Amino acid sequence: MARPAGGPDRPAPARAPRSATGAAPHHDEQQGTRNRVARSILDHGPSTAAELALRLELTQAAVRRHLDTLVAENVVEPREKRVYGARTRGRPAKVFALTDCGRDAFDQSYDQLAADALRWIAESAGGGELGGAAVAAFARARFAALAEVYREAVEAASPEGRTQALAEALTADGYAATARSAPSHQLGEQLCQHHCPVAHVAEQFPQLCEAETEVFSRLLGTHVQRLATIAHGDGVCTTFVPKGREAGKTAHSTTKTTNASASTAGRNPA
Repeated sequence: MARPAGGPDRPAPARAPRSATGAAPHHDEQQGTRNRVARSILDHGPSTAAELALRLELTQAAVRRHLDTLVAENVVEPREKRVYGARTRGRPAKVFALTDCGRDAFDQSYDQLAADALRWIAESAGGGELGGAAVAAFARARFAALAEVYREAVEAASPEGRTQALAEALTADGYAATARSAPSHQLGEQLCQHHCPVAHVAEQFPQLCEAETEVFSRLLGTHVQRLATIAHGDGVCTTFVPKGREAGKTAHSTTKTTNASASTAGRNPA
């Protein structure tokens, strides 16, 4: 995840001097390992040093050294690990998440162009509510087209495997998505997108998140609830997909609930 040196947010890193001792190759090797650490956080979401060490087959001490460097470079930041249910005794585990600067090092070079285009759409429609409706119409059309690409993979899967199939289709489009069981007090799954190529644009235009939520609902055949988004500052875009009786509700109920969920897309639940 090479990033251009310098810039207002981050000083240019010093180059390792080339010498007969091979200092430069060693520096390149260390940078490569740090890139692997950052990429693992991108693919799996906020992670502890122990989780990173296990995934990358490194020692925790080595991982912590790389994390210290990445924190100093404003690529990752430490956070308190979110705990579901009753909190256990002891100090909460620390996880490391990508910063906006860290995400920028991946494939978000067209953010400003996309934001300018959406702003033009809104202004051309008259601004205000009319402008917001025009952006929403564009977002729905865009995600409807994407839904047709995903539909074949989702419908080919068994009912129990559809969330996983959608996650795999999203991953192929750069969202680094996974499906997992929801916390024990909920009946369903969580669709987690660890990367969002349009996160910075969605900060300004939440209609993108809302349209995506509606498409997920139609593809999975049930209402879904957006719990968190990268655009709002969360480490992962998380969507709750209910199972069992909740998943069998009527189309009318599905549409009604989806609209309610979409209205909160991009914001943390209360």
